[in-house]
Amino acid sequence: LSVSFFDQFMSTTYLGVPLTLLALTFPIILYPTATARWLNNRLLTLQSAFINRFTRQLLLPLNAGGHKWATILTSLMLFLISMNMLGLLPYTFTPTAQLSLNLGLAVPLWLATVIIGMRNQPNQALGHLLPEGTPNLLIPMLIIIETISLFIRPLALGVRLTANLTAGHLLIQLISTAAFVLLPLMPTVALLTTTVLLLLTLLEIAVAMIQAYVFVLLLTLYLQENI
Repeated sequence: LSVSFFDQFMSTTYLGVPLTLLALTFPIILYPTATARWLNNRLLTLQSAFINRFTRQLLLPLNAGGHKWATILTSLMLFLISMNMLGLLPYTFTPTAQLSLNLGLAVPLWLATVIIGMRNQPNQALGHLLPEGTPNLLIPMLIIIETISLFIRPLALGVRLTANLTAGHLLIQLISTAAFVLLPLMPTVALLTTTVLLLLTLLEIAVAMIQAYVFVLLLTLYLQENI
């Protein structure tokens, strides 16, 4: 039975039920719930400190009008980090490696920023399509180019996250397969390969967190242009 390296990205099912839904709801169990006590436990205190620090950092480039988005952007960040990190565990499925899910997150949020810009400041929102001082001959071409670049933004958000996670998972599977095959033949080389695998796993943990931050940060920058 030949197994493709890309089979790990297939949406698995159990008794006809897609396990993607289970993977999407599982991170909710991992987060502790807030209590009415004056002093919380260490885990809840650490979680609150991380959320407060991240929210403060995220809202730095935004004016007061963009602070309304703090809840949804912070929730999206926690969701993406949880999905990316859980996907690195053995025998798990990574929903954020699916382009359909990433586009489902990117397109509505990007469209919301565009609609807000068109509603609140239509002249400035349309003015982004044509830089000031453009020669008359280049105006039609620049409008087309800027319009295309505007609509490519959500596609770039989804593809960036999908490509980084997919490449990382494929590299981990390739190197782990090589280490397993080389173990009975050349143990020394297999040991070196395993060391590379451990270093790559640490790198993928960093990539999982960085890509979630980049996804939300770019949405914040798109929001800032339209408020």
